[in-house]
Amino acid sequence: MQELLQSLLVGISLLLIAEGILPFLAPNIWREIMVKAVASSDTNLRIIGAVSMFLGLMLLLLTRS
Repeated sequence: MQELLQSLLVGISLLLIAEGILPFLAPNIWREIMVKAVASSDTNLRIIGAVSMFLGLMLLLLTRS
């Protein structure tokens, strides 16, 4: 159980690092992307979320096998 929790925390840590790169390096570009995301329809955001989850799952499966 402790190994699972440690793996989960490592994954969340890596996610936070990855999400922080663009706002740190190029805040103006990040701001423009967020404005476009807010203006997008729910359908477009759901598609982006589904594709992101699918790619994450495929990467996880590749690294675990």
